[in-house]
This record gives sequence, structure tokens and C-alpha cells, in this order.
Amino acid sequence: MATKSLEKLIDEFNRLPGIGRKSATRLAFHVLDMEEFEIERFTKAILEVKENTKRCRICHNFSEEEVCEVCSDEHRNKGIICVVEDTKDIVSLERAKSYRGVYHVLNGKIAPLNGITPDKLNIKSLMERVAAEEISEVILALNPDLEGETTAMYLTKLLKPFGIKVTRIASGIPMGGNIEFSDIATISKAMDGRQEL
Repeated sequence: MATKSLEKLIDEFNRLPGIGRKSATRLAFHVLDMEEFEIERFTKAILEVKENTKRCRICHNFSEEEVCEVCSDEHRNKGIICVVEDTKDIVSLERAKSYRGVYHVLNGKIAPLNGITPDKLNIKSLMERVAAEEISEVILALNPDLEGETTAMYLTKLLKPFGIKVTRIASGIPMGGNIEFSDIATISKAMDGRQEL
């Protein structure tokens, strides 16, 4: 039996995404084993990230400044905007070290059944950027699910009148993947996105 305060801590950890009851329990017991200075450092880090982090006024990425590191980097190609659903996507794309343009965070995707309509996303600011800046290409790096596809089609329709190149990241069978275990939609995407050798 856990104490009331321990049970409360387990419940709080369990509310975090991807943390099940077992992991939450393990984390809570780990906190009990931590030294006082470690707990202070941990709680201070949580408070500081909440106090110091805001959204970049240009791309809506997380930043501690008015303009994020990517937007303020003079070595980035400002003529190419990669549109992503969430800031977490930027972290993944940056890890690959193959993209040198800038980003635009939508903060979600169109999902009318969940009450997320285009006006609730950062679409207006994207259109303002494309109209005001010298943009040559917009890359839509959205998840290949129904909502991602809907959002991509919607954005393509809005961006086409600007006469710029609108592209979509490839999707299909991943490197190291196995055709035998891929679902129909993945195989279909892989076949549609095939390239000449």
C-alpha cells in the first residue's frame, strides 16, 4: 500500500503522456530515493522551463527569446518553410541534420470531430509569412493519417495561388521495414511515392 502522498505523486506521473501506472509507480519510488538537493534541482528545472519558455513570434516554435534559434540563424535558408504539426516534430527533423530551412508550427491538425478547425491552428500566420517573405517552397511535414492528409490538402489549396512550390515529405515503408508486416495504407503510399532509378 502506498501512502496518500505517494499515491498522489503516482497519479501525477500517470497523467503524463506515455507513462503507464507501472512506470508512474517506478518514478514515484525513485523520487523517494532522491536526495533533497536532487529534488530541488528537479522541481526548479520544471518551474524554469514553464516560466522561461514561450512561442517564437515568427514560427511558433518554443523559445526563450522573442525569436527562436532557427529563425534567428543567418545560415538557414529562409526561402523554404517546413510546416509541422508540433514542436516535437522539429526536434526529430533537426536530429536528422538534413534540413537547413526554417519551420512553421501549426499547433495541431484539422480534426473537426475533435473541435479543431483551421481557425484554431497557426494557418493565418503561415499565409502572412508566405505573402510577406520571399518563399520559394513550403514543405508539408504532417503525419500521414486522416487529419494530416486533410490538413495537407487544405494548406495546398491555400498556398497554390502564391505560385510557390508546395511539397510533401515522402511516406511509405521505412528503412529496415518489412513489406510483409506493412499495412495496406503504408504499402499504397510507398507505391504512389515510388521514384525512378
